[in-house]
Amino acid sequence: MATEKDKQKRRLAKFIEERDSYEAMAKAFGQSPSGTDKLYAPLTEAYVGQHNDVIRAAEEGLPFVASYYGCQPEIYVAMDLPWYTFLTPVFTNAMNPNMGDEIDATESLFGKDLCTAFRVAGYWVEKDLAPLPTVVIAMLHPCDASLMAHQLMQTNEIWGKIPMFGCDPPYWDDERSLDYYANETKLMISFLEEHTGRKLDMDRLREVIKESNKMYELWMEYNELRRAVPCPHGFGVGLQAFGVALNILVGDPRGTQWFTDLVDDAEQLVREGKGKVENERVRMFWFDVVSLGLSLDLFPWLEQEYGAVNVMDMFGYCPYTLIDTSSEKTMLKGLAKRALCDAPMMRQARGVADNWIGDIRQVVKDY
Repeated sequence: MATEKDKQKRRLAKFIEERDSYEAMAKAFGQSPSGTDKLYAPLTEAYVGQHNDVIRAAEEGLPFVASYYGCQPEIYVAMDLPWYTFLTPVFTNAMNPNMGDEIDATESLFGKDLCTAFRVAGYWVEKDLAPLPTVVIAMLHPCDASLMAHQLMQTNEIWGKIPMFGCDPPYWDDERSLDYYANETKLMISFLEEHTGRKLDMDRLREVIKESNKMYELWMEYNELRRAVPCPHGFGVGLQAFGVALNILVGDPRGTQWFTDLVDDAEQLVREGKGKVENERVRMFWFDVVSLGLSLDLFPWLEQEYGAVNVMDMFGYCPYTLIDTSSEKTMLKGLAKRALCDAPMMRQARGVADNWIGDIRQVVKDY
């Protein structure tokens, strides 16, 4: 029979393996910091740091959270709670040589009509392959697969014992809906305080949000630069920006510096009339989920073979609302709007189809 130490080792094995892969990448990027490549080193270093925080918390019995980018991670940062998401390894599947085998293995548990990301998450839960958090903050939108994944957690012998909370997402985007979701956010904060022993300092939350606002301002500036012909960068940078702002450097000055460097690099390329593809012939738009595997495989091939550049994508585009930090009420309502109406997939796949159609129309017009 496996001891608790053996179980802990198994649950952290994937995390440690992925951490080591990022660490090797960070060292490689750090040896040749030139051009756009210099942006990759701090990004991979941040992933290493995030993984180390979760590993340390699990090993030392400190509180940490399993959650998602669409669940207001600014609050976790302000409460000094390390957090991770099941979905990151799926999007970064190029880092995991066994991902294909794991996807195949999920077919014994789930139908192929279920989202692959949540199939893999469910597989890790059922096989006890993920770090056991102090709490789970569930993402109850935008899709049925997300709901099913959390129902699976609740019925699992091990994960069912972990306290879970999910903000109830309204259908509409009007003021009444935002006020409702802001109140749900208050309930989430109370839940986190009760189960982790950490208290939310509103002044600290204000600091995190102000820094986060700086990132989103720079992100908007960068997206304007991508309208240039030729486009200064190829596919994948939008996904990286999403990773920095909503996942690994939420409200962190290092994230602001990363966006500053990104804008500076793009501005220089635009001034020089240089693009990712020397002879840009086709400007593409990818408006769906994407993985690092596609970024490293399909899209570089399209660039080389056809001079086709993906100038915008769902994860790089989503328009964000800067949050008013003047009071607790405005901050919570602003976080509610960002989580409910701005974040990728939440924006497009929850509620009415107007956002989806409107975003596509606007991107085609602008880019």
